[in-house]
Amino acid sequence: MGKAAAQKSGKSLVIVESPAKARTIGKFLGRDFTVEASIGHIRDLPQGAKEVPEQYKGEDWAYLGVNVDQGFAPIYVIPSDKKKQVAKLRSALKDAKELFLATDEDREGEAISWHLCEVLKPKVPVHRLVFHEITEEAIREALQNPRQIDDGLVKAQETRRILDRLYGYEVSPLLWRKIGRGLSAGRVQSVAVRLIVQRERERSAFVSASYWDLLGTFATESGAEFEAELVSVDGRRVPSGKDFDARTGQIKDEKLLLLDEPRASELAQRLAQARYRVSAVEEKPYTTRPAAPFTTSTLQQEANRKLGFTARRTMTVAQSLYENGYITYMRTDSTSLAQVAVEAARELVRSEYGPQFLPDQPRVYSSKVKNAQEAHEAIRPAGHPFRLPESLRHELNSDQFRLFELIWKRTIASQMADARGHRTTITLEGDGAIFQVSGKTIDFPGFLRAYVEGSDDPQADLADREVILPKVAVEQVVTCRDLETKGHETQPPPRYSEASLTRALEELGIGRPSTYASIIDTIQAREYVFKRGNALVPSWTAFSVVRLLEVHLSNLVDYEFTAQMEDFLDAISRHESLHVDYLHEFFFGNDTPGLKKRVETKIKEVDARDVSRFPLGKPAAGEHSDEVFVRVGKFGPFLEQGERRASVPHDMPPDELTLGKALELLDRGKSDDDPLGHCPDTGKPVYLKNGRFGPYVQLGVADDKEKPKNASLLKGMAPEDVDLHTALRLLSLPRTLGNHPDNGEAVISQTGRFGPYVKCGSETRSLPDDISPLDVTLEQALELLATPKTRGRQASAPKEPLRVLGDSPVTQQPVRLLDGRYGPYVTDGETNASLPKDAAAAEVSLEFALQLLATRAAEKPAAKGAKRKTAKKAAKKSTKKKAETET
Repeated sequence: MGKAAAQKSGKSLVIVESPAKARTIGKFLGRDFTVEASIGHIRDLPQGAKEVPEQYKGEDWAYLGVNVDQGFAPIYVIPSDKKKQVAKLRSALKDAKELFLATDEDREGEAISWHLCEVLKPKVPVHRLVFHEITEEAIREALQNPRQIDDGLVKAQETRRILDRLYGYEVSPLLWRKIGRGLSAGRVQSVAVRLIVQRERERSAFVSASYWDLLGTFATESGAEFEAELVSVDGRRVPSGKDFDARTGQIKDEKLLLLDEPRASELAQRLAQARYRVSAVEEKPYTTRPAAPFTTSTLQQEANRKLGFTARRTMTVAQSLYENGYITYMRTDSTSLAQVAVEAARELVRSEYGPQFLPDQPRVYSSKVKNAQEAHEAIRPAGHPFRLPESLRHELNSDQFRLFELIWKRTIASQMADARGHRTTITLEGDGAIFQVSGKTIDFPGFLRAYVEGSDDPQADLADREVILPKVAVEQVVTCRDLETKGHETQPPPRYSEASLTRALEELGIGRPSTYASIIDTIQAREYVFKRGNALVPSWTAFSVVRLLEVHLSNLVDYEFTAQMEDFLDAISRHESLHVDYLHEFFFGNDTPGLKKRVETKIKEVDARDVSRFPLGKPAAGEHSDEVFVRVGKFGPFLEQGERRASVPHDMPPDELTLGKALELLDRGKSDDDPLGHCPDTGKPVYLKNGRFGPYVQLGVADDKEKPKNASLLKGMAPEDVDLHTALRLLSLPRTLGNHPDNGEAVISQTGRFGPYVKCGSETRSLPDDISPLDVTLEQALELLATPKTRGRQASAPKEPLRVLGDSPVTQQPVRLLDGRYGPYVTDGETNASLPKDAAAAEVSLEFALQLLATRAAEKPAAKGAKRKTAKKAAKKSTKKKAETET
């Protein structure tokens, strides 16, 4: 090796993961270094039978891509879409005098460096560079202190990958057979879904209760007014929401004074005449400490609460900030700050806020997380001294600036003085009634001057605001000016948001914060979960999957068992445990059957009907008295009551599907069987039906030789407004309006996925909201077709870019910002990537665009050739790929 190195006098080669990171590092290294990007992992387990090397295809374990008979040895392949980049790296290495691997410092980064060594087989000295911020000082320090690749981190990543493959490829086929094709199971994914389903079960079981109380308006002799709530009457406490049983709606303690509206009004009349005095004034000082600097998890939570960012959006923006040298590494469980960062933060506190906001000693934060896989410092602004956010406003796009400012404020606040104040509680008495009010006064804002932490509970957030009460003394008389009766309803537990789910997973020790973004993406893509506002709502399919796993493979979704898996991976990363014994016990079992045997048994034992059938209850009486069930079928959930069937709307949360609502849908389904009339041309009946995706009209019945024709209602149409005439007009679409005078081709009006439009040949134009496809004339259609096409990516002429941002180092083509059907997007000629919501097109930089494109390219599957031979083969391949889900 020394002789080979001596013959080379070229540059040193540095390999990182992404082009953006390569460009930033290249600025600091100078002419003696060449910096290239691997663009993520260059090797992986086979993604299907086609990718399995020929010599392994006859093995029983080949479908796994892991040799479970020989120490769980993984079979690695270079995906076809990475071969070009690998060839480029090999070429760059030929003339290099030494190789520096500068991938990220976590498990994934360590594994990428190891795979690069395995594939490139360098004959020159190899060094591992580790840094948690991309600044010139950090890079120079890393060059002076290189290390070797950490085998513990590599083996931990590889074991995690193998566990995910075994879990996904063994359990997913069970879901296909018993619930539906295309489903998947995952080590962390399935536990996350279980949490969301469990919360929905609690909401479904919840019984609301109502109660009333009084809110009084009181005034001192000086005229200062304040409000106080009724606490008790004649020694009996007035209940609050926590005093009711969530499953029955009944009050837990019969001694409490439960008021309804008439009794509350009667009590208000009585107490309005009473004389009130101050019976107690209690003041307590309080001190609030600032929150620790951001970890990956807390950054995702706060960005969701304060900025409305999804976990994926937060991590994409954070990665671009890191790779361009603005923040430290964004995948970390640590809350500690380097000494230089503490000094930089304290200096900013002194200069920006004043010495009174600076504590005598630096604050030290310690993390309770014991794993070694993540960075050893919190997320903070890179470099020192820290740059002020305003100085970067013109360098960063909107998302980048907002997230950087959040990180900057949190970091600075973590080194500021405590907030101090006092809480005051005033108690009033009169005619046996006790009223109370609490106030909060901030004496010194401390860190609150820079940063206030968000809350998942808006009511708690509101209650914590400053409330200043008038100065009163014990035995002072106050006047009651008004008594208002107030009704309350107890509320079910809130659904998980991305922020609260992330916090729950972290508290349970399940998964790693760096994977939560992909987990949340996956459970939505698999349609286990959909969003209603910011809440994560489980589908009935999720209910079926969770029931199957809870009943038949309970340890796989057990919270403690899954957390222990993470502890085991951490132990491997610290060189404290060996992986083979654990994998053998997990897959084959020792004293008890392992995963493989249990799944084989369950494929025979599990009754598909049992896991996909959920009782809603039995009507008290009536024509239809059979029990009502929700069933998860091949085409989605539906209701079943004896012989009656009805679809369940796809956007209806499970907790809203009560017995009453189900009977309403079943009755509506019965009316679906009564035709609006008959088509005069065919004689077939015409129906108005309600399906998973809303109301539609249908010509004929399913028993006909041909599939019945159907048509969705147009936007703004209500089912009650649809008569036979309207239904026939809907079924007449597509309408031929006439022929185009220039080319003689037919002009047609139609409705599609994106709304109504007109078409002539290959030209299409969307119809404006005020023109219906049922009423559009040939003249109107010709006028629309004559206008330039301004939406959609298949324009009649090449689309003019909004901006050309520069050249792509990957494709060597211009990176263009375009306006498409789904909004602005960037393209490098080979890959397209949509801009995140709220990202201003005018502020998109080349670096940000390249980061979006690199992320999108990493998500794209390998090229599959010009055309697939059959739809059946394509569907089979797609389903196979869904079997495995990372964590």
